[in-house]
Amino acid sequence: MSEAVSPAVNAGGRLDRLPIGPFHRRIMWLIGIGMFFDGFDIYIAATVLGATLKSGFSTLPQNAWFVSATFVGMMAGSFLTGFFGDRYGRRFTYQANLLVFGLAAIGAAFAPNMTVLIVLRFIMGVGLGAENVVGYSTMTEFVPARSRGRFLGLMAVFVVTGLPAASLIGYLIIPTFGWRAMFALGGLGALAVWYARKSLPESPRWLEAVGRHAEAEALMRAIEAEAARGAPLPPAAAAAAPVTQLGLAALFRPPLLSRLLLGCLCLVVINTLLYGFVTWLPTFFIRQGLSVATSFGYALLMGLGAPVGSAIGALTADRWGRKPTIIGASATAILFGILYPMTLDPVLLPLVGFGLTVPIYVLVALLFGIYIPELFPTEVRLRASGLCNTVGRGATIVTPFLVVTLFETYGIAGVTGLMIGLLALQIVAVAAFGVEPRSQSLESLEAGVAPAEGGPAARARGTVPRPIH
Repeated sequence: MSEAVSPAVNAGGRLDRLPIGPFHRRIMWLIGIGMFFDGFDIYIAATVLGATLKSGFSTLPQNAWFVSATFVGMMAGSFLTGFFGDRYGRRFTYQANLLVFGLAAIGAAFAPNMTVLIVLRFIMGVGLGAENVVGYSTMTEFVPARSRGRFLGLMAVFVVTGLPAASLIGYLIIPTFGWRAMFALGGLGALAVWYARKSLPESPRWLEAVGRHAEAEALMRAIEAEAARGAPLPPAAAAAAPVTQLGLAALFRPPLLSRLLLGCLCLVVINTLLYGFVTWLPTFFIRQGLSVATSFGYALLMGLGAPVGSAIGALTADRWGRKPTIIGASATAILFGILYPMTLDPVLLPLVGFGLTVPIYVLVALLFGIYIPELFPTEVRLRASGLCNTVGRGATIVTPFLVVTLFETYGIAGVTGLMIGLLALQIVAVAAFGVEPRSQSLESLEAGVAPAEGGPAARARGTVPRPIH
């Protein structure tokens, strides 16, 4: 196809007019199952480390290094995958990260000592952090605007289901087969998904954005043929604007700078809620005088709010909009955060905790899965999402120290006070600076984002910046 007719590819408009069908569901399941193993491998630390400590394979300081290696690896993976994904494509990246953490997990099953296991856990973390970025972003680029929120929210359900699955499977497997079986299971599952994912296509939006128009057109025709199933397709919306060539520098000037800062803030908030409150629940309960068995029972009951909250986020994002749902869930979490430290009744405590956990995981679905990838143009989507995730993961390094200090000084009220303050800041930031992507094509959200506002590159391409919707 000649360069003169290449803009007619219009991948975004053609993808958005497709009816939801087997093509979209196949992509959802193949990406979603990979995301499930991402969540499973993140959460197996809680079960594995107890077993390694009890058997004498590890010490408490080594367990701390294991956890730290996980998050440092995830930071590195989040950062690197953005650059690889925007440079080499979505398909290369989502396959590479599965291979990395799948092979490292299998290697972990045969680790001769804790030092080797920690090194392998860092490598696993690189793959885990990458999967979180590329999985959501890839799904964003395939699903029509009218259903994008629901599909991306379901991705979050896949991830958080890894928490109860890891707990249940660990309970069933570790006593009989040992902790190594958990790594083997996660690694084999990841490699199985890696093999199945070989049939997934590249993102036509990315192909068009980087100028590979002939490949984008051929892929779009194949997708349309599958989606049509012999029936005529509705007309595609006209292309919003010529595709501009953006570089990393575009993220650090208006209008993308405000979106980048908002994305970083939101992921710092949600990571702090997850790793400063949810994962500390058993410790809080024990320090408040409950037995170990009761504390884990309460934590499990509250943990059921994870898939419930993510499902609510998936079902409401397209109906209510991203901004209202984020603001509403944040306000609800503030309300239950105020009630939680006041609740002393042993029956009401887990119920109020469940009520607090649900809106937290609504935010997990909205922020990780839906909102952040939508904020950025195709050419820099993975780099921007990767940077936001890197900053958010970085918060998990300091969160444990802050939480311990607050809990020891002010009790659970100190921890919930931190949460309430962050949630209030998020409400203000999203209301003031957030865009609303509901039912908008990704291309319409990119309008007005040019290589330089009226600069030579924009004038050379004839790209006229337009206001952001």
